[in-house]
Formats: sequence, C-alpha cells, structure tokens
Amino acid sequence: MTEPLRVGILGAARITELSLIGPARTTGDRLVAVAARDRSRAAAFAARHGVERVADSYAALLDDPEIEVVYNPLANALHGPWNQAAVQAGKHVLTEKPSASNAEEAREVRDVAEKAGKTVMEGFHYPYHPLHARLLELATSGELGEVRAVEVHMVMPPPGDDDPRWQLDLAGGGLMDVGCYAVHALRMLSGALGGAPRLLGARAGERDPGVDAWLDADLELPGGIPATLRSGMNGAEYDFSYRLTGSRGEAYAPEFVRPHLGDTLEVTGPDGTRVEELGRRSSYTYQLEALAAHLRDGSPVLTDADDAVANMELVDEVYRAAGLAPRPRTAPVT
Repeated sequence: MTEPLRVGILGAARITELSLIGPARTTGDRLVAVAARDRSRAAAFAARHGVERVADSYAALLDDPEIEVVYNPLANALHGPWNQAAVQAGKHVLTEKPSASNAEEAREVRDVAEKAGKTVMEGFHYPYHPLHARLLELATSGELGEVRAVEVHMVMPPPGDDDPRWQLDLAGGGLMDVGCYAVHALRMLSGALGGAPRLLGARAGERDPGVDAWLDADLELPGGIPATLRSGMNGAEYDFSYRLTGSRGEAYAPEFVRPHLGDTLEVTGPDGTRVEELGRRSSYTYQLEALAAHLRDGSPVLTDADDAVANMELVDEVYRAAGLAPRPRTAPVT
C-alpha cells in the first residue's frame, strides 16, 4: 500500500470538509494537525473531523516535522505568503485557488518552490474528474465536428456583506473566487486544441471600487474559436456550466466543477441527445489521489506551480481589460 500523505491544515475554513476531510477519509491519508488564529476553534475543528492534534499557530504547524503537505484554504490574500512560507519550511503545498493574489506573487511562489524542491499544487480539482476528461475528448476527437464555440459560466449568489471575498485588500472579487475556474477551464481546452487563448476584451460591474461583482470576457482559442467567460457573485442561483458547440453537435455540463452534485453530460448530435453519467465520486478525492501519486511515484500533476502562474497571468490580463487593477498583495510572512 502507498504510504499515506501526512497533511497539516492552515485555518478551519468551511471548504476543508469538502475539499480535504472527506477525500482523506476515502484515501486513508492522515490529517496530522490543524492551526487557526483562535486555538479553541482549531480544537473544535480537530475534534469534529478527526485531526490528530492542534498546533498553536500557523508557524508552529509549518515547523512540525511530521507534516509533509500543508493545505492552505485561507483568504485569497494569504495564499501566496503562506504558500511561500510552507515551501521554505520544507513542505509540499496543496493550496486553494487562486494560488496567489496576482501573477507576480504566483511567480515568486513557483520560484521559491523550485529552489526548495517542493511541489505546489493549486486546488483546481475539476480536471482530475472523468467529466472534464470527457469534455476534452469531445472537443478533440471530432465527435462533435469542428469546435465552433465554447461558453463557461461561473456565477453564484452573493455572499454576505461582511464576507472577505468582497474585500479588495484580501484579493477579493468574483473573478478571483469563482471566475478563475472559468479562466482555467478555457486554458485547459485551449491547450488541448494546441495553444494558449487570446483575450479579446472584458467588461465588469463593481460592487465596491475595484471589486468585481460580475465580469464577462471574450477570448479566442486556437483556430479562431470564440470563447465566452461569465463570472460573478451576483447571480439569482448557481450556474457552474460548460457548453461546447461543434459543427455536428453540442455538449453541455451543468455542473462541471461540482460533479459530486451533478455528473451528467448532455451530448447532442445528428441522432439526438443522450445523457452520459461520469460518476459522482468527488473531484477533490481524485485531486488528493493525484497529489499522492505525484509525491509517491513521480506522476505529473495538471495543476502545478507553472500552471498556477499561467492562470494568474490571464486573470490579471482579464482584470486590466475590464478596467480594473490586478489584486494587491499582502505583506509576506515573517
């Protein structure tokens, strides 16, 4: 059997139950320690989720010699600084997306990780699931004919007014929170088609100065294929969908980033529409298994630090095209 990963958790974020706790129960990986700004909150989190022990601080968790992987689900602005601190402490990192506040910081994280010989894996989990692999297969196999257009939506209802995702100094905004998935998905498709996407233009609506409530962008994929990105934290309901249109048909995934909630892919062709079910096993579980395969066997990962840099470069470019500045960065960890 493969040696279990030994994971330390920064913070007691709600997403961790879905993104790490549940998957680790499936894979058998160890949750060695958790740290939070409030130690009592970390203790309650550990008791609830079976984490082995509580560290007194983030720094103490990084100093724990038993931990080999640090999971970072902190606020966006704290991803870059603590990712750097973790690799400098000799740890591999699984970081929630985006990996940094902007491309400059993402490049610094990558460079520090390369120097330390450590892996930084960005938590874009969806491409590890068979649903996304099938979308790329449909785009490249000719089953739908020539690809004519693609549209990716990442829109959700608004968080509460005090949510950190609305704070510019915490690298907030709809594109950073959900829209970065759409950026990533279009980059993955573009790469499968033979090149990088080209940004044509973008538009945004601000909730507060510099903070996008919604943002739409138009891109061009290899071969002149038009691509549309719609993101926002202003929707009446969730719309995390992916539509691929070809000359002979269409594929539509209503929940491409949440296959545990909906694994269906509607494929329409000359003979009608069929529904493919790709499995509701969590994409986060596939992601954790991919990280283990990489660290134990040297298997490549789709969402490494180089990929994180490329994604943040396009995120920054989209912000600029929409008339907004890339997100500011916070002070480094000392």
